[in-house]
Amino acid sequence: MEGKNGQWPAFDWQNKHVIITGGAGFLGSHLIRRLHERGVREEQITVPRKAQYDLRQWDAIQQLFGDVQAATGVTPQQSIVIHLAGNVGGIGYNREHPGELFYDNIIMGAQLIEAARQRGVQKFVSVGTICAYPKFTPVPFLEEDLWRGYPEETNAPYGLAKKMLLVQSQAYRQQYGFNGIYLLPVNLYGPGDNFDPRSSHVIPALIHKCLQAIEEGSDELVVWGDGSPTREFLYVEDAADGIILATERYSGQQAVNLGSSSEISIHDLAQQIVELTGFEGSITWDTSKPNGQPRRKLDTSRAKELFGFEASTPFADGLRRTVQDYRQQRRQAV
Repeated sequence: MEGKNGQWPAFDWQNKHVIITGGAGFLGSHLIRRLHERGVREEQITVPRKAQYDLRQWDAIQQLFGDVQAATGVTPQQSIVIHLAGNVGGIGYNREHPGELFYDNIIMGAQLIEAARQRGVQKFVSVGTICAYPKFTPVPFLEEDLWRGYPEETNAPYGLAKKMLLVQSQAYRQQYGFNGIYLLPVNLYGPGDNFDPRSSHVIPALIHKCLQAIEEGSDELVVWGDGSPTREFLYVEDAADGIILATERYSGQQAVNLGSSSEISIHDLAQQIVELTGFEGSITWDTSKPNGQPRRKLDTSRAKELFGFEASTPFADGLRRTVQDYRQQRRQAV
C-alpha cells in the first residue's frame, strides 16, 4: 500500500536472496540487469539451469533450495522466488505441443509453490500470461474477467496451466498465509527475444521473416491469418520494471495486469516491421492458418494503483530497438 505523501515503504534488497527461474531467458536477462541497477549483487541472485535443476522434478526443486541455502547461508525466510520459467511459444508451437505445454507449465509452477511454502519462502512472484484470459474477453481486459470463459483454443493448455498458479497462490494464502502474488504480462518484445521461427511470437517472427526475405531476395512475405486480430505489446525492460515494483510494493491476492495500454492490429504491425526492416516485397495473408484471439488489450489501472507501475517505452521506439538488435545479431553470426 501507499505510504504518506503517495510513497510506498522503502524496500531493502540487502540480506535477501532472489531465485529467478527462467532467469537466463529473454525476460529474465533484462530483469537481472534491472535488479543490478537496484543494487542487487550478482551473488544475491540464483538462476537455476535446466541441466542441473529440471524444475519438473520434485527432487530437483528440493536440491535447488538446499543448494542455495548451503551456498549463501541465507534462510528461505530471506528468499524471494520470481518464477518466469515456462515452456512457451507462438501459435504454431502451441498447436504442435499442447500436452507438453500443459504438463510442463503446471507441474513446474505447482511444485515450486509447494516447495516454497514448505520452506517458508518470504515471497513468491508468479509471472503468468495473457493467454489465461477467455477468448472473448471484453476489451480492455479486466482482471475480474479471467473466469468469464474458456481461453482461445490454440493456447488454452498453456494459458490454463499458468492460470492454475493464481488459484494455488490464493488457496495457499487462505490456508497457510503464503505470500504469493500473480502478475499477467501482455505479449512481450524487445532485444534478446526468441527469433527462432519454430517457436517465436509474432513480433520476432515477423522481423525474422522480413530480414530473411531481404537476404534471400524474396519479394513475398507470408503471414498467418488475415491480419485483423489486435494485440497489445509490452517492452521487455518495462515488464522487468513492473515485476520489480510488484515484488517491492505488492503483497495482495489479486491478479494484476502488466501492459502498455496500447493496441495494434497484426496488419498494421506487419506494415511497421516491413518499413523498419526495409523489406520491399508484398505481404500475403495465409487465411488457412488461425488468427488466434481476436483482440488483446489490458486494463492496467490496477498495477498503477497498487504498486505505481506504468509502461514508459513508446511502441515505435521499442520496435526499432528490437529490429536493430536482431539485425546486429544476424551480422555477427555471418
